[in-house]
Amino acid sequence: MSVIEMDGLRKEFTVRVKAGPLRREKRTVTAVDGVDLRVERGEMLGYIGPNGAGKSTTLKMLTGVLTPSAGRARVCGLRPVADRTRLALRIGVVFGQRSQLWWDLPLRDSFDLLRHVYRVPAGAHAARLARCRELLDLDGFLDIPVRQLSLGQRMRGELTAALLHGPEVLFLDEPTIGLDVVSKQAVRGFLAELGRAGDTTLVLTTHDLADIERLCRRLVVIDHGRVVHDGSIAELHRRYGSRRMVVAELDVALPEPPVLPGAPVQRVEADGRRLVFALERASVAEVVAGLAGLTTLRDISIVEPDIEEVVTRLYRAPAGGAASAVTGAP
Repeated sequence: MSVIEMDGLRKEFTVRVKAGPLRREKRTVTAVDGVDLRVERGEMLGYIGPNGAGKSTTLKMLTGVLTPSAGRARVCGLRPVADRTRLALRIGVVFGQRSQLWWDLPLRDSFDLLRHVYRVPAGAHAARLARCRELLDLDGFLDIPVRQLSLGQRMRGELTAALLHGPEVLFLDEPTIGLDVVSKQAVRGFLAELGRAGDTTLVLTTHDLADIERLCRRLVVIDHGRVVHDGSIAELHRRYGSRRMVVAELDVALPEPPVLPGAPVQRVEADGRRLVFALERASVAEVVAGLAGLTTLRDISIVEPDIEEVVTRLYRAPAGGAASAVTGAP
C-alpha cells in the first residue's frame, strides 16, 4: 500500500465577491480539482505550481487541517481528518508561517518539550537530536531563545522539531524561502541525507526550483487545481521540448552559421565567434566533429536545460493546453 493515496481529491471554497455598489454575492472557487496521486514509502516528491494552484491546500488536506469537499485521501493508512490525532504521531510538518517552537525558550528546551508532547523514549530522542545537531550544525545556537534566532537558524530548528518523533512522512511547504545561501545549503544537504536514508517519505512544495532539482527524482506540477505533469524532471524537459545546448567558442568567426544535422543554431554571439546549438537529434561529439571540419575551436561547453524556463512556460500556458502539452494528452 502507498504511504500517501489521493483519489479524486477536491476542495472548494465559498467566497463573497462584489456584485454591485452595495451588493455581494457568493461564488464557489475550486482550489483542488480531482487530484489522483500515489506516493510510495521513502520517495522524495516535488509538488510545485504557481501561486493559487492548490499546493498548500493539498498539503492541508493531507495533514488533516482541511476537510476535502470530495474524494478520498489516506496518509499512512489513516484518514487525515477523522484520524488526525493518530496521524500527527506519524507525520512531520514544516509550514513557513507556522512554528512548533516556543518563542521565548531556548531551542534546546523546545526540543525537550516536544519529546514529552510526542512521548518519545529518551534514547530515541537523543539519537535523532544528535544526528540533526551534526547535519544541521545546531550546537552554536541551541541555548539561544527562538525569538533571537535568524530565519535560517529557526528553519533548521523547525526541521529538527518535525523529525524528533521519527515521522514516516515529512511535509515541507517552502522550507528554504528567504534563507541565505549558507542556510539553504545546510537545509538541502540535510534533506538529501534524509532521502538517502530511505526511511522517511518527503513531500516538498517550493518556488525555488533548485530545491527540486537537487532533492527530488519525481516532480508533480499542479495548475488550476489539476495535475499537469507527474514524472521525472528529464521527462518534463523531453515532453515540453527543452533541449541541451552546446556552446562553441571559435578562434575565427565563420562567414555564415554552419548547418549541422540535428543541431540547429539557436544564437550567434560575440561577433560570430560564439555559437549556441540545440541538441535535437545530434550528439555533442557529432557537433564537435562537424565544427572541427570547418574551423578551429577555442572552447566547447554543454548547457543543461533550465527547469525554471520550462516551468515558467508551463505556468503561462492555458490550463487545458498545459495538460495536453506536458502529459501528452490528446
